[in-house]
Amino acid sequence: MSISPRVTLWLFTAVLTMANPLRAEVVRLYKNLLHLGREYPKGGDYFRDRLRAAFTKNKGVREPQQIRALIGRGEHVSRELEALYYLRKYRAMKKRYYEE
Repeated sequence: MSISPRVTLWLFTAVLTMANPLRAEVVRLYKNLLHLGREYPKGGDYFRDRLRAAFTKNKGVREPQQIRALIGRGEHVSRELEALYYLRKYRAMKKRYYEE
């Protein structure tokens, strides 16, 4: 009896999630920040390198409370980036339609 690769991947993911339930949340945050970083003013490569360094620096954290605190900090950075982008878009629209 052979197990399909899809079932194997699902089992592997289930085992990882049981081992650390916050892992999925950390991966989601990383992907979200990586997506937001594409429009970063200094460039996507700059942002990606800084993001990778920040996550690598904290990869040894094992306490759930510390992980939650770091997730909170990452979500704050995410909200700040979104605000930065909205402000940039607002300024561009204002510049197009209103003379200063």
